[in-house]
Amino acid sequence: MKSPLLSLPGAVPAEGVDEGVAAHYGDLFREQRALADGTGFVDLSHRGVVAVTGEDRLSWLHLLLTQHVSDLPAGQATEALILSANGHVEHALYLVDDGSTTWAHVEPGTQEALIAYLESMKFFYRVEVTDRTGEFAVVHLPAGSIAAAPEGAVVRETSYGRDLFLPRVDLEAFDGAGPAVGLLAYEALRVEQHRPRLGFETDHRTIPHELGWIGSAVHLQKGCYRGQETVARVQNLGKPPRRLVFLHLDGSEVHLPPHGAELRLADDGPEGRKIGFVTTSVRHHELGPIALGLVKRNVPLDARLVADTTAAAQEVVVEP
Repeated sequence: MKSPLLSLPGAVPAEGVDEGVAAHYGDLFREQRALADGTGFVDLSHRGVVAVTGEDRLSWLHLLLTQHVSDLPAGQATEALILSANGHVEHALYLVDDGSTTWAHVEPGTQEALIAYLESMKFFYRVEVTDRTGEFAVVHLPAGSIAAAPEGAVVRETSYGRDLFLPRVDLEAFDGAGPAVGLLAYEALRVEQHRPRLGFETDHRTIPHELGWIGSAVHLQKGCYRGQETVARVQNLGKPPRRLVFLHLDGSEVHLPPHGAELRLADDGPEGRKIGFVTTSVRHHELGPIALGLVKRNVPLDARLVADTTAAAQEVVVEP
């Protein structure tokens, strides 16, 4: 869906999976500073919205998700994953229950596959799963924002801000106590906060341990979900094959290394073996060019890296 906020002055459309909302409104660093200061709002109306109703909804979701949600209090935000039988990440859900409905926003375009899986697992449980993307839009308010949630909006409050499930008809007139902020600014703060994103930090073989999702999205004291055996085995008997790193990139380079750019050891030279790849790279208003990347677990913590041709210094996100 194309957001009506793309008609705002200076709006430049995002591309790829984020098509439909603004990448920025003409001043990337000003927009980042606004978010960091707790002002403005981010249009995330391209994200999928899924609602689960019915008296069995939480106990049923508890059986399918990596997170403990059977007793999820109304209004408490959480996040959860759906894994394959081999423990690979397939879906990431950002959840809140309002007392009668469990709401989740998910990556753009993934809601149909998610709903198909959930429908296949209903059996005799008293639940209904609905795609509400056409009726509700996600809007993000940063931590510290004084903006009030409009009547009719469901609020998901986290340490880094509030996600509003806003009736889509109210999106164009929404007042977020500050300017509209583009997705590039939101992504820059996400990278700074080391928060992984499905489809960016993940590939077809990602397991939760690699990205630091243990605890935040995976509860280790529950069972009965697909892929649990892999999670338990890695937690108790081994280490993940890869780990998420935070990268400080050489600021003299004009271009950022794109998603998928090869990471190599700087000491091995330009023909050195690949030891990982860049997942997300951004320009930060204070830190300069930064990125997240996935590297092999045994890469030394003090090793100097190269992303394509750009020098990169790593910080640990997930311990080896």
